[in-house]
Amino acid sequence: MKKEAVILLNMGGPNNLHEVEMFLKNMFADKNILTMKSALLRKLVGGLIVFNRAEASQEIYRQLGGKSPIVGHTKKLVEKLQEKLGDGCIVDFAMRYTPPFASEVIERLEEEDIDKIYLIPLYPQYSTTTTKSSLEDFEEEYHKSGGKALLVEIKHFFENRTYNKAVIESIKKTVGESEYRDFDIIFSAHGLPKKIVDAGDVYEQHVNRHVEILKAMMQEEEMKFHDVHLAYQSKVGRMEWLRPSLEEKLKTVRNRGVIIFPIAFTIDNSETDFELGVEYKEIADELGFKEYRVCECPNDSELFVEALSEIYEKMKS
Repeated sequence: MKKEAVILLNMGGPNNLHEVEMFLKNMFADKNILTMKSALLRKLVGGLIVFNRAEASQEIYRQLGGKSPIVGHTKKLVEKLQEKLGDGCIVDFAMRYTPPFASEVIERLEEEDIDKIYLIPLYPQYSTTTTKSSLEDFEEEYHKSGGKALLVEIKHFFENRTYNKAVIESIKKTVGESEYRDFDIIFSAHGLPKKIVDAGDVYEQHVNRHVEILKAMMQEEEMKFHDVHLAYQSKVGRMEWLRPSLEEKLKTVRNRGVIIFPIAFTIDNSETDFELGVEYKEIADELGFKEYRVCECPNDSELFVEALSEIYEKMKS
């Protein structure tokens, strides 16, 4: 009997300290990340970035327990989604820059009689640097393997109401018994070089629309924050990136309590747990914030599992 498969796609993260360099090398060899046309130039620039960042990156992952939290959270998410979808559908995941790679997952699928493969990149908003890169990678590997299943893909899901309920629940949990009016909330999106947006990437548009959806839902829930903001994190290099940066935004917030929600991520990783949780907290402390709290990503929450199930059913129809 023919089966279907749902494959969750994400950027990945080191499973141990030895994979840190692999993670960086694969990321900066990606033509969707370093967009220069010359493969040789990309290799040279990528090699230089890896050389300059490897040691500092290893120290970050050392402080996170020697690995990225992204793989552990994703495994739990896959287990829960598998349980929800049942035996007629195989649920698995592939990472872009670290194991398990697409080729490994495809090899496992070859042992099954698969008719359709549903690809769900775990990025709420579309970007060439994330969604396109992950979809291209899997599809290229699958065609290379000679697979015959029909590939069905989704490119974004920031409008899915159940997913956004998962976001709202995480924000509520972070505020806890405190008063909403004592906090500003900043939706922190992963930054992107301005030249990629200018070349036609819709990521910034999607992020803006997503913030508006969440603002409306917070109003429905009477989550009356002092103010709502959008900022961008993770800038590297001298190139112009999307603004305002999170550091710039923190400097303009007059309220002394702030909640951060990482709007571009569905699964916690070094950029949520360390960059937001440690590095930006130090900046907030220096600026005199009395409260600085970072929300968890949806991770393997029941609402996120339900949202992925809805997305799968919609892809089938």
